[in-house]
Amino acid sequence: MPKESWVALLEDEKLAEVMLERPDHDRIIGDIFLGRVDAVLPGIQAAFVDIGMERAGFLHVSDLIYDEDPEHENGRSDRRNRSRARKYPPIQSHIQKGQVLLVQVTKEAISSKGPRITAQVSLPGRFLVYMPHSSNVGISRRIEDRVQRTKLRRMAKKILPRDSGGIIVRTVSEEVTEKKLEKELKHLREIWAKVLAVAESQEAPALAHRGAQLIGGVMRDLFSDKFDAVRIDSRPIYNEVLEYVKSVDPELSGRVHLHEGEEPLFDKYGIGEEIQRAFERKVTLKSGGHIVIEPTEALVSIDVNTGRFTGKGKKKDPAKTILQTNLGAAREIAKQLRLRDIGGIIVADFIDMESKAHRDKVLHELKTHLGRDRARTKAFEVSSLGLIEMTRQRVRPSLFNSLTSICTSCRGVGRVYTPATVLRRIERSLARVATAREEKKIVVRLHPEVALRVIEEEPGLLRRLRSRTRLDLNLRDDPLIGLDEFRLLSGPSETDVTSKYSPV
Repeated sequence: MPKESWVALLEDEKLAEVMLERPDHDRIIGDIFLGRVDAVLPGIQAAFVDIGMERAGFLHVSDLIYDEDPEHENGRSDRRNRSRARKYPPIQSHIQKGQVLLVQVTKEAISSKGPRITAQVSLPGRFLVYMPHSSNVGISRRIEDRVQRTKLRRMAKKILPRDSGGIIVRTVSEEVTEKKLEKELKHLREIWAKVLAVAESQEAPALAHRGAQLIGGVMRDLFSDKFDAVRIDSRPIYNEVLEYVKSVDPELSGRVHLHEGEEPLFDKYGIGEEIQRAFERKVTLKSGGHIVIEPTEALVSIDVNTGRFTGKGKKKDPAKTILQTNLGAAREIAKQLRLRDIGGIIVADFIDMESKAHRDKVLHELKTHLGRDRARTKAFEVSSLGLIEMTRQRVRPSLFNSLTSICTSCRGVGRVYTPATVLRRIERSLARVATAREEKKIVVRLHPEVALRVIEEEPGLLRRLRSRTRLDLNLRDDPLIGLDEFRLLSGPSETDVTSKYSPV
């Protein structure tokens, strides 16, 4: 089994989106579970449901089954919008602790939060999304042609048996035939029947249906005649993908290629380097300006700076320079949000613009480029402080969170104490040692850079500390210790007493 699977999407020969799947972190979006309600919380109108994972799933009242069927390609609408649109009956009147429910994962566990789940199950196919608990027929909003929408709606209603659920026709179905729609609906209904049969035979918590894994899901959801080619560097996966494409859209099978060269596929297209750059805080703009991306627990902040860009020509126009920088930043921000898969709340601090026309132009540019993103995004008006607030749909941890962990040296703040600060901390700790009068001999282990600071800038420090504390005191440099760490070792056996005299 491969250690990991990567999918990279290139637009105009540049990396636009990257997805990763590893065996040690199961992809559970779309999986259906037979869950048991652990707790019902009326205060927040939600419940926690045990689905057999490390953390319980979070089920909001708006994700229970109601007679409502928004037109979204994934079969569900934005919960915030629905919550504002209607008032739901109390969750405690619908479910109770210990109750068994069929639920589907809509968002991966992120940070300390468990997975987000819904009782409004949907089964996506290539052309349709089947919703067993619905009754409506919807058309993807990305199909804008009215005549085509009317045609597809009529076709969908014709193939859907009475009281058999609801369906949404997906974007890729613009030129699909009625026969293909009917065939896929039959297949999806058969899958649902199997889900119910598995659920009937299992005890909660249990997996009732595994959703498509990464590569299969991408081919099903994205691959169309808008793609020039799909290149795969694994023969077994190539054969699997080719067989699938031949079954659903044979005309596209010629666009599926096996990469057999000695040069790794990602190296050939410069994808590895692009992924590495996706971890950098600072992103340079073509204009010479730059943006700085800072993820935090609550939101992601993005700061825009002009840098060395001061405009061109003899007569420099500051307002025009700022506008050009902000427009370039708007394009880059939209690109980076998608590439890094950043979700949640994003606040962008653009360079102040006095002209309302300029502010509107930048906002329009941002929204235009956000429109290429598959994830639902929304950008609000420029605030009085010159900020643009955005939200982006978050269904899985970002690329940054998936591939990195918190630094043990800085503990996630991204900064460490300077050598001078470390020395002052050592001084305060030794003062506590002297006051306690329990130790006679102390060795201080510290990073070589901090030791160098003592030699070059504070040569009298050790003598002064010995005099002040009355301790048999020595310093010892240790390259294995963190730059802003130190250890206090007591007595001939050099017992570590750091935590006793230097509380964090």
